[in-house]
Amino acid sequence: MTTSLVTSCTAQTPEGTHFPRGDSSGDCATDLISERDLSKLRWRCRRGLLENDLFLAHFFDKYASNLTVKHAQGLTALMSLSDNDLLDLNLARKSLDDLIPDNQELDCSEAREVLAMLRSKVVDGTEPMI
Repeated sequence: MTTSLVTSCTAQTPEGTHFPRGDSSGDCATDLISERDLSKLRWRCRRGLLENDLFLAHFFDKYASNLTVKHAQGLTALMSLSDNDLLDLNLARKSLDDLIPDNQELDCSEAREVLAMLRSKVVDGTEPMI
């Protein structure tokens, strides 16, 4: 049985996470995820819809070298959605607020930040700062 990289939008560091790319200060907003955890996260983010995979590929191409534990938590929360709901979020046809009643794990700042990163330059032409 494998341990989960990130299970929710909490400020706790996931069990088994190492920070060889960061300073391991205990602050999930600034600690970078390890190469191993990044690889696991990429694997978990594979989707059934090509459109979602394109958003995620763009996200990883742009942000992989700067992903923090906080970002991994937000992305993991978003990956709990069905492919159709995730695509609706990526295309801004739905908001997180529309989906929170059925998906309480999305009610966190981490998921909102990662969604803005996923949408950057694809939907609204903006580029969020991380």
